[in-house]
Order: sequence, then structure tokens, then C-alpha cells
Amino acid sequence: MAEQEALEAHYRARSLWLDGIPEPLTPRLGLGADADCDVAIVGAGFTGLWTAYYLKQHQPGLRVVVVEREIAGYGPSGRNGGAVGPGFPGSFAAYGIRDGDESVLRAIREAKAVVDEVGRVIADEGIECGYLKAGGLVVATTEPQRARLLARPAGLYDQDDDELLLEPGKLAELVRIPGVLASRFSPHAARVDPARLVRGLANVCERLGVTIHERTAALDLAPGRVRCAAGTLRADTVVRATESYTSQLPGQRLRYLTLYSLMIATEPLPPEVWEQLGWRDGLEIEDLHHLFFYAQRTMDGRIAIGGRGAPYRLRRPLSEANERSEAVAQRLGRSLRRHFPAAAAATITHHWGGPLAVPRDWSMSVNFDARTRLGWAGGYTGLGVAASNIAGRTLADLVLGRDTDLVKLPWVQHHSRRWEPEPLRFLASNAIVRVLDRADHSEDRTGRPSWQTRIVAPFMPPQH
Repeated sequence: MAEQEALEAHYRARSLWLDGIPEPLTPRLGLGADADCDVAIVGAGFTGLWTAYYLKQHQPGLRVVVVEREIAGYGPSGRNGGAVGPGFPGSFAAYGIRDGDESVLRAIREAKAVVDEVGRVIADEGIECGYLKAGGLVVATTEPQRARLLARPAGLYDQDDDELLLEPGKLAELVRIPGVLASRFSPHAARVDPARLVRGLANVCERLGVTIHERTAALDLAPGRVRCAAGTLRADTVVRATESYTSQLPGQRLRYLTLYSLMIATEPLPPEVWEQLGWRDGLEIEDLHHLFFYAQRTMDGRIAIGGRGAPYRLRRPLSEANERSEAVAQRLGRSLRRHFPAAAAATITHHWGGPLAVPRDWSMSVNFDARTRLGWAGGYTGLGVAASNIAGRTLADLVLGRDTDLVKLPWVQHHSRRWEPEPLRFLASNAIVRVLDRADHSEDRTGRPSWQTRIVAPFMPPQH
């Protein structure tokens, strides 16, 4: 009993979202002996569970087994910002395509459609997770931010003229933020409680016949098998869905750069505060600082706001010690008070973080080797709530040999080169954070673009 209580507290402390799960976070039965299945999936986050879900949709009789080191949703899937948005990780150049190519148009269409696809599954399966599609808003509060907003390539997400530059009056219909110089709205975004979604998805998968073994670490995976401490899972197909935790597997240390995105959340706000904020329920908001913030109005009436900038640690880049940073929490608190002043006096009740996987070219991949029957997906760079659904559907089609539009998307069979070894990654990662932080302070103070960002441009995400 004491051990279960300790585990419960440990899991709930990982995020506001996991803390709010109404049922106990009791681990499912672990793998206790050798077993056989058709498809073995390593990782019970969004990628693994979406893959399992669509496999069973297409082929109900398939024997699908998922193994998870902790519990479903323990990792980034249960700790992220809860935005289901239309972006996709990477650049056209990284995928070897050009703006205007048919593959680009397919990618854009899919990036929009995934928001409704996630909503459809939530509705069809009765998952209570606060999904609400009310759009996404980007705001610029300095002249450099305004220039970056206006410089975003026209036509990326507005092929149907549905992404709008807003006049001040129109902005006030969505939210009241002081000092906004320019803003852009897209209807293709939704709010969700990510832990309730991933935990609900796990329950749905079990109802469909998927076996989920929790507290079962994969020590090694290879064609035809996944080796765990208490037994080996033998399978025709093996799928790796470990995202940022991939770097802990043998031979994968340089696959991704592990960065942490951190968040804080207020207490539930009273109706009069929401009335002053004028914040449309379900609307996702972000700004255009180099160390930008993203925020949502939660299903229980809080503001949850997050951002990057957590320090990268040389010895243990993937560690629970990295999940909190007082400096980042203070920066997020300043953003909260500046942009949402009616909530300035609210108590901060939660502070947490989660790791995200960054490939060397900042571009996601979905891969499947038909000869070895090994598949994997990841590298979402913080856009995984939506991208993981696309990846899961694509992996299911690749595993089953389905010739669909999904398997022709630009990130399918894309391979990013490995990151540089330590200490180069450590030096570069921390230098980037310091440079971007100084650039933001300079731009806020002077109202002019900072030249400092050119220093770290080679290590930054490519632009579409």
C-alpha cells in the first residue's frame, strides 16, 4: 500500500494534467514472462497508443502489445501544453521538397485535418479530456515580433484564406491583451487536457483488445523481439515509440537532443477575471519572443502557460531534476502578468516540465523497414500532440502495407543526421538559451531586432 501511494504521488507530481486525473494511477500488470504477438510497441505515449488504436481499427484481430517503462502518459504526452495545432516539425528544405510541390500541399492539408481527426476520435470513443476547437492566436508585442509575424510566409497555413491578420477590434473579440501590435488567428487549433486524452486513449485501446504492460522497461529491441527484464516479447513487427527517451536505448544516444519545455499553472480563476480577460474558451495563445510562451485556458478555469529555456545538463540531459527551473518559472510568471494582468494576483499552484526530442535538422520522421519489420517515429520538437496522431496513423498503414496518402507524406522515410557528441551539444544548447534570452531582453528594451540571434542560427529550427 505504501509503495502504491508513493508511486501515485510520484506520477501526479509530474504535471498539472496528471495531478488532475480523477481515477487512481495504478500501473497495469507488467510483462511477467516471454510472450508472442503480431505487433510489439515500445512506449505508451501518444505515438505508441495512436499506432495501436489505428492498427486495431484496420485489423481488429491483430495481436498488439504495448510495453511502457512507467504508466501511459507518464512522459511528454502527459505533460505538454495541450495544444492540438496545425504545425508540423521541420522545413521543406529538410524534407527535400519545395514550396508549391504536391507533397507540400498534402502535408499542409494533413496538418489542418489532424485537429478534426483527433476531435473525431475523442467524440466517437467518449474520451472526457476537455477538447475544444476554438482556434490559435499568435501575438506580437514589440516591433521585432511584429516584423517576424508579418514575415511568416503567406500561404503556409492559409491556403483557404482562413488564417487572418486581426485588426485590434477583432482581437478584442478573442482576448484582451495589452500592447499587441499585430496578431494572427487560425481556426485550426484546439485545447485539450493531454493527460486525460492519453490515459483515455489507453483505456480505449484496451477495450479494442490491445494489451498494455506498464512498469515494463524495454532493455533492447531488435527485429522480431523486445527484451524486457522479466521476459522477451516476440513479434512479427516491432515499433519504437519512445520519442525523447530514445536516447536511453543502446546505440541511440545521439539520435535526438533532449530539451525540456516547462510550464506553470494558476489556481482556478473566478468568472470576473475571465470576463476582464475576455479570453474565448478553448483559444490557444502564443507570442513571438525567441523564448516564446504558449498558453491555454484549461477545462477547470486556470491559465496554464509554458515555454522553453530550461538549462541542458551535461551528465544527465534526461532527468527528473530538469523538470523544474526557478528562472524559467519566473520568466513565465512575468509573461503571465504582462499579457494577462487581470490574473496577476493568482496563486501559482503547479510547476512542471517534460522532455522533447529534437532531431539535428529539427524535422520529424516516420520510418518503417519492410525487410526487418522495424518501425519508429518521433522528433516532434514540441508539436507532438497533433504530429503523433499523424505518425500513429502512418505507422499503422506502413505496418499493414496500406497504400494511402499518409505513407507519401514528406517525413515518411526521412532520416536526420546524428547530433554532435558531448560536450559540443552541452555547450551549444546552453549558449543558445543565453543568447536568445539576451536577445529578448534587448528587443523588449530597445524595440529593435537583436543581432545576437545570428550567432546561434545554425543550431536553430529551420523556417518553412
